Amino acid sequence: MASLVRPMVEPHCDDLDVTWFTSTEEALEIAPHAEIGWFDMYDKEKMASVLAAATNLKWLNSIYAGVEHFPLDQLKQQGTIVTNGAGLNSSPIAEFVLMGMLAAAKRTDKLLELQEQQDWPEQAPGTTELADGKALIIGYGGIGRQVAKKLSGFEMNVTAVRRTPSADPAGVGTEVIGTDDWRDRLGEFDWVIVSAPATTETQKLLGKDEFAAMKTSAWLVNVARGSLVDQDALVDALNSKTIGGAVLDVTEPEPLPKGDPLWTAPNCFITMHVSGVAQTRMFQRAAGRFVENLKRYQNAEEMIAIADLDRGY
Repeated sequence: MASLVRPMVEPHCDDLDVTWFTSTEEALEIAPHAEIGWFDMYDKEKMASVLAAATNLKWLNSIYAGVEHFPLDQLKQQGTIVTNGAGLNSSPIAEFVLMGMLAAAKRTDKLLELQEQQDWPEQAPGTTELADGKALIIGYGGIGRQVAKKLSGFEMNVTAVRRTPSADPAGVGTEVIGTDDWRDRLGEFDWVIVSAPATTETQKLLGKDEFAAMKTSAWLVNVARGSLVDQDALVDALNSKTIGGAVLDVTEPEPLPKGDPLWTAPNCFITMHVSGVAQTRMFQRAAGRFVENLKRYQNAEEMIAIADLDRGY
């Protein structure tokens, strides 16, 4: 089990034989014998090797929402229950979306440049207002719904894309449309926010054609995965001013190599995939969910946040 949550989880494990690990080597040693596993690591390749060795797992817990980097075929064959981190960081990630939108609307980057230059211009560098603007949220899961809730406070008109169109599950008056309906409407929106999972269906979901269909003043905001955006097409769109700009918490690959043209593309804010860790209570929430799921597992009850291994989230 991951050691970072040990102080919060250990008091609830008196009736379990628990082994804690602090290195990949220790995790590899215990993995083949584990019935319940929590093997989260920042290095996805090392984590995958540990999971490949965990051939007796009945329940795998993770703080990650997307599990596309797990050995899904093996886990399915073993019949392993996988619970993920869906929803744990939705609110802080949504806050990052709002931060990026406000920074773009008011051009915080230009304001900081003016401060550094000790300049006092008569005109503001950014005059866009969020109120009455139109936002499209592609992916209306936990993060997308939190974004919609926060945007409702700014009196924005929000449309969200969901596999199954329905009444707004967030209850804030969002228009919910299906996955076949958003491309024809791209020209309506001032902000296009991507919060969908990374699957085979969503690879390069936005590319040259989609950028061409957007308003020339529209901004892209991506807090999902870099793979959902054709990055070469995005660089071209930014350089040619086909779109207004981009706020990117994620890129492809990560870390983004030094010298990559995305770093210096105009009107591009890059926040180094920190939206999910830019908060103070992630591990408390993760530990609380694990403890609750442990009770449910032991009582053969339905568990919270069971991942769909066919979809990868």
